[in-house]
Amino acid sequence: MNVNKKKGHPKVAQNHTYQHTNNSAISQRARLVEALQEHGSITTIEARRDLDIMMPATRIFELREQGFKIDTVWTNGATDQGKQHRVARYVWRAAT
Repeated sequence: MNVNKKKGHPKVAQNHTYQHTNNSAISQRARLVEALQEHGSITTIEARRDLDIMMPATRIFELREQGFKIDTVWTNGATDQGKQHRVARYVWRAAT
């Protein structure tokens, strides 16, 4: 099995490595906002894999509490192991 194989949203995987040295909630929210602004949407799977955010739903909740407009669309997505899951796709609208 090739553990280096990248899957998921091609724009997230190809355009950013999202290097970071801080995994605080503040830093995770900043990475998530940056990805949403740049790509328009991101799934739970992509946020975990590409942004190193293990609890994206919590970060989305916090961003909404701060006034960011982010919609949730339920979809199906595959993990790197090839298993299908019902996952959230977070769609950027704007900030207040």
